[in-house]
Amino acid sequence: MLHSILLAALFLAQADDPPALLREPDAWVLPAAQPAMISRDASARIKLANRRESEAWGKITTRAEWEQYRDVRIRALRESLGADEPVPKDLKIRVTKTLEGPGHRIENLVFESRPGLLVTANLYSPIPERKAMPGILIIHSHHNPKTQGELQDMGVMWARQGCLVLVMDQVGHGERRQHPFVDASSYPGKYAVTRQDYAFRYVTGLQLQLIGESLTGWMAWDLMRGVDLLLARPGIDPKRILLLGSVAGGGDPCAVTAALDPRIAAAAPFNFGGPQPETVYPIPDHAEITFNYAGGGSWESTRNLRLSAGEGFLPWVIVGSPAPRRLIYGHEFTWDREHDPVWKRLEKIYGFYDAAGNLSSATGHGFLRGKPPEASHCNNIGPAQRKGIHAALKEWFGIEASETDLPERRTAVDLSCLTPDLQPRLVHDLARERAAAVRPDAKAWARLLGDTAPVGDPKILSSELRKAGESTVEKIALEVEPGITVPLLLFLPPHAPDAKLPLVVGLAQGGKQAFLKSGSKELEALLKGGAAVCLPDLRGTGETRPGDSLERRSESTDVASTELMLGRTLLGLRVRDLRAVLRTLRARPDLDPKRMALWGDSFAPANPPERRFEMPLDLGGLPDPAQPMGGLVALFGALFEEEIRAVFVRGGLVGYRSILDSPFCYVPYDAIIPGALTAGDLGDVAAALAPRSLRIEELVDGLNRRVPPEALKKTWPPAALATDDKPVEWLLKAVSAR
Repeated sequence: MLHSILLAALFLAQADDPPALLREPDAWVLPAAQPAMISRDASARIKLANRRESEAWGKITTRAEWEQYRDVRIRALRESLGADEPVPKDLKIRVTKTLEGPGHRIENLVFESRPGLLVTANLYSPIPERKAMPGILIIHSHHNPKTQGELQDMGVMWARQGCLVLVMDQVGHGERRQHPFVDASSYPGKYAVTRQDYAFRYVTGLQLQLIGESLTGWMAWDLMRGVDLLLARPGIDPKRILLLGSVAGGGDPCAVTAALDPRIAAAAPFNFGGPQPETVYPIPDHAEITFNYAGGGSWESTRNLRLSAGEGFLPWVIVGSPAPRRLIYGHEFTWDREHDPVWKRLEKIYGFYDAAGNLSSATGHGFLRGKPPEASHCNNIGPAQRKGIHAALKEWFGIEASETDLPERRTAVDLSCLTPDLQPRLVHDLARERAAAVRPDAKAWARLLGDTAPVGDPKILSSELRKAGESTVEKIALEVEPGITVPLLLFLPPHAPDAKLPLVVGLAQGGKQAFLKSGSKELEALLKGGAAVCLPDLRGTGETRPGDSLERRSESTDVASTELMLGRTLLGLRVRDLRAVLRTLRARPDLDPKRMALWGDSFAPANPPERRFEMPLDLGGLPDPAQPMGGLVALFGALFEEEIRAVFVRGGLVGYRSILDSPFCYVPYDAIIPGALTAGDLGDVAAALAPRSLRIEELVDGLNRRVPPEALKKTWPPAALATDDKPVEWLLKAVSAR
């Protein structure tokens, strides 16, 4: 009997025309597409986090209460950034060139902040050096590395006033870039040469997430090692170590480093913690209630810190946490001091210490969309923004400044630090090494994915049954939690009234429409073989997808990043949706809860091996991104749902480790699990499913290239590859046996 079913199924699967049932033009379940559903849900949760923290802040009336509130959150911040490791006893500092100018000296140097990670930096010092010299670390923006003119001006200016000034290339920038695009000749075609360091923060941050680290954490670590370097210099004043964070992306690590390192005597984080250049001015009177203190997620991971909204270390908390140490609250453009709700909170914090004099500000003028001179645009920290800094440093530390008679700026070549025998290793290479010795831990996946258990009992909001020949299709709108609806199609083959059918659940990034378009013959074969088929659109897929793009600047990336801020993962939430769907299906009298299989597929094209992957990230026509979500949800769904009998994965990701094989990545952000490689890899998840049936086909790597079957044997259970059956035959065998 089973043999004849399989033959019929195979015949139908090879038919030329799409089956009538699956040519159904109206596969939509919801009244209209819901592209804003997951964005709306994430935004609502950010608002709840803001409200929760504001209520907690409103109850604080004493210094002791503030410090208790602060300490819990800064401890969570520290833990979120990455694992602690020993501070290096030897920074292995090498001075590769020395330059002299009027009243100052520049040392081009290289040091090792962690094993294998080189930092390139320019150290400006006075001639002659003096006793009790302040130390100033300047953190450049995402616009330009250490050689940019404003940075040189500040280095020379303060060195001539008796300070040691250290300007480092942040990881991924300048001589520490993570890509090959040095100048216009690096790629055949026009591209934004100066924006590649900035764009590749996306890939570097994503890769560090996989090993349980973070880009901000690595930047802050480098800065703390920069403090070590300054404190080791003869004549340094350890009580006057200052940190200045530039306007676009420099303020983020500045604030975090000052929060974590008590050796920082004063910090000036620009454009972090409060209103941003994009904020609408004037700020309304009710901003204390309505201001978005948490911010929102995007591909720029240095300020959208993982767990920040979930555990309460919001940017304003980070900025205010060093009190009563000195703080310069910096803004690139006009600042609405009177209505800024964060400034009011900072004033209250410093009031707890009777240290109002330790709180200052620096601000520019005009607005983001204005043009100079009406607006004080700068690349790092310009003359307009420095006025407030000069006033504060003179009052607090006796540091004078003179913006006049600055020498001619040096070329980038003059300030380069690397030599032919001293070349940095790339972050992806170091990350791969750090993940190499991990022992698989199946239990850790539940923690890393977030809570995947369904929220209560799902509710069927609507159900519509249609007849299609001898089969039926049921359109179901399933509310899996408040605000989240999963539309699904349930196909039922002809069956006796008391029958309990086996079931195959199909999962794909494109949702049920992708299955109907590209897998209709296989679906029809399953139905003819006597199996029911369910096609759900998990949140953010199919009818609820927030657009078609999965690339760096997509809304999908923004939502996935926001979920990390909330302490969740979009992948884990999709596993939760699947489990809610399974709970609903198991309760049906016409389905057999003991005979269910998951089919995770990708209908996206893989990139051919000859494709050029080394491309600037701001170009169109980039290689196609993988769509591994279906396979990932199927694997993890089976890991948590032990009654699932079989899993079929086609076009899935071979492993998270493959994302670390290159400084380029074509796997979407919504597939990332922070810390995944601290628990093992996907092959280990597959092994944990034994003795249940597993089949894999056409897996792809981090560049969305097909992985040869021979290579799969190294990391995946051999039984998952060894089968002569076609997928439909294999699935029917798996779910048909009683």
